[in-house]
Order: sequence, then C-alpha cells, then structure tokens
Amino acid sequence: MQSSFLNSLGFDPGILMIVLLLIMALVLFYLAHVSMKMSRFLKRYKLFMRGKDGASLEKAMESEFIEVERIGEQCKNQAAEIQHIKDIMRRTPMKTGIVKYDAFPDVGGRMSFALALLDQDNTGFVLNAIHSKEGCYTYIKEIVKGESYIVLGEEEKEALRQAVTTYSNNISHV
Repeated sequence: MQSSFLNSLGFDPGILMIVLLLIMALVLFYLAHVSMKMSRFLKRYKLFMRGKDGASLEKAMESEFIEVERIGEQCKNQAAEIQHIKDIMRRTPMKTGIVKYDAFPDVGGRMSFALALLDQDNTGFVLNAIHSKEGCYTYIKEIVKGESYIVLGEEEKEALRQAVTTYSNNISHV
C-alpha cells in the first residue's frame, strides 16, 4: 500500500499500521478491565439495593443510626457503672496478712493469731485472737492509711506489714 501523502511525510504505512494495531490492543485491554470493574460494582450495588427503594433504604439507615446511638449511650452507662464498682472495690478489704503464734508458753499449737484486713488505701483493721486455757479473746484495732492510733503488738505489726506489702494494687489498672 502506497500513499503519496504518507511518503511526503516520511512515514512507512506498514509501521503506522502496526502502531495503530498496538494502540487498539491496549484500548481493548483497558476496556475489558473497566468492564470487569463495572460488573463487580453493579453486583455490589444490586446486593445493596436488593428489595429496597430510596425510602426503605433511608429507614434502614435511620434505624441503624438509632441503634448506634443506643449502643453509645449503653457504653457510657456501663463506663459509669464500672467506675462505681471500682470505687466500691477501692474500699473493700482485699489486702490480708496473718500471723499465727503462741500467746502463752503453756498453750501450744499456735492457736492465737493476728489478722490484718485492709482496703487499697491501707485502711481497715487488725483482729487479734488470743487463745488461752480459759478461752479465746478477740481484740480489734482500727488501721487508717497503714497506721494505728493504738499501740500494736509484734504479731499485729507483722500481720499489718504483710497486708501492706504483699498485695499489689491490681485493681487500679482494671
């Protein structure tokens, strides 16, 4: 195929045909790619719109927004309840220390004991049960922030030390 116009421009018609065929092939591949994307989009759109018109879709979305708001409010309420439980737990005795001992030389078996029960602020009490041949006598001493305004015996001091030092404040990070 000879063309005087192409010859005057210095183009070989065979090369021009090959270039045009390559461009057409690229356009066809691009068209196939776009067609596949469009097909996937239409499938998703049909699935989304199945059985719904504009009004029913709006109602469905509105009900979902109401549900999200309800769940958000529920989360706020639960956060407040959790904080309330943490406050209660802070004042609940959970630190313990116990020392068993023989109160009198003639009474063995370490039946006497000092028991310390403290909350997270190291406030609570030390209960001292002294066992003798005549009976068992219990005494309680108040502890405020790890200190007692009444003099403590050695066993009571040890029980208090155990309660204060052996329990880590696990509830503070809950």
